[in-house]
Amino acid sequence: METLLEGYRRFRSDIWPAERDRYERLAKRGQRPETLVVACSDSRVDPQTVFGAVPGELFVVRNVAALVPPYSPDSQYHGTSAALEFGVRVLKVRQIVVLGHAQCGGVRAMVEGSPEEARDFVEPWIQIAWGVRELVPQTGSVEERIAAYEAGVIGLSLDNLRTFPWIGQPAAEGRIGLHGFSFDIHTGVLSRLTGPGRLDPVA
Repeated sequence: METLLEGYRRFRSDIWPAERDRYERLAKRGQRPETLVVACSDSRVDPQTVFGAVPGELFVVRNVAALVPPYSPDSQYHGTSAALEFGVRVLKVRQIVVLGHAQCGGVRAMVEGSPEEARDFVEPWIQIAWGVRELVPQTGSVEERIAAYEAGVIGLSLDNLRTFPWIGQPAAEGRIGLHGFSFDIHTGVLSRLTGPGRLDPVA
């Protein structure tokens, strides 16, 4: 805890003085981000850092493996879907980004199975993406298959976004942009999903 508090103190002494006006404007006018990011909870992949964003620019939703479930309004708990609804219908974001990454533990669990200690919630959650397994050849090394799954999961999340009527229709009409990216932790390279299972480095 002391490490976190030391970080806060650095924020107050080094960052807050220069950013105070920005925070005061955000407090007075509210947030108006243009981009919603669905990202993995992995501590090594921070969307604000990857995209060089400042407070107020990104509305971020984080979960295991950056998964978007299909549209399913019912009495169950839907944290990711609730955030999408608020970002799209209330904040009126203009684009949605799915940010996956290399070495994703959630995706690895699809290949190797969930850890025994994480089967109450992680295992049923990653079943959202099990359809990807049918698209990935079960040949090559485990690492090659995991890389293919990582790209496939990004595409699946984009497809599931389109099942939300207030995302799919605006996206088809060009009023909301949908984008898929993957961040390589080892190299720091950001790649864009340019086709099914295809990731090309951003120039």
